Amino acid sequence: MTGTEETARRAPLNRDRVLRAAVVLADAEGIESLSMRRLAQELGVVPMALYKHVANKEQLLDGMVDVVVGGIDLPVGGQDGEGGDGGDWQAAVRHRILSARRALLRHRWAARVIESRTGPTPALLEYLDATIATFRAGGFSADLTHHAMHALGSRLLGYSQELFDTSGSDTAPPDPRLAARYPHLAEMAGAAHDVASVVGGGCDDQFEFEFALDLLLEGFERLRCRGWSSAARQERS
Repeated sequence: MTGTEETARRAPLNRDRVLRAAVVLADAEGIESLSMRRLAQELGVVPMALYKHVANKEQLLDGMVDVVVGGIDLPVGGQDGEGGDGGDWQAAVRHRILSARRALLRHRWAARVIESRTGPTPALLEYLDATIATFRAGGFSADLTHHAMHALGSRLLGYSQELFDTSGSDTAPPDPRLAARYPHLAEMAGAAHDVASVVGGGCDDQFEFEFALDLLLEGFERLRCRGWSSAARQERS
């Protein structure tokens, strides 16, 4: 153990140090390996010392989520809600969501832990509130903002559940029998995995994420300009 590591282990224990050590441990060994005993060992303390700062593992996980979400950048300019009526809300929301994506890619366990929470943590509430403020300052009604937040779903936090599993080999030839039975799926798969395509030979997760995000943001802007409301839409139904 180096002198720096020894000094760090002897530093006074506090909640922030416990949470950040847990994040580092989950990054290195996986969230499944995280336990109060393992974390105490990493910090060089007895497990009971941790309970002065986090009541249990669920509270530990809540705090870890807040550490990750707290690392998400503010919108360009550093002020939430900038833009004014018709201002550049789109760039601000896009910047924030792509920052969230970078944060979750650095901590690949975080999305699963966020989904496992029984309610939003304080940092998550602040993040959502700031995002809503950006929409509202950009000229969105509360009604349209509500539906925009629903449409974005988990993309607000930088991830989405994909319909297709693209983890297999990109170079494996398609099964001719399946291609004959499902010709349109085969055609789409061939186009998506064409080495001459923009994303190259295989699905580019970042490209696909940004493609969908931009479609949504541009659609929201069109609705905002039209003065869309859910009440008017229901009247036409």
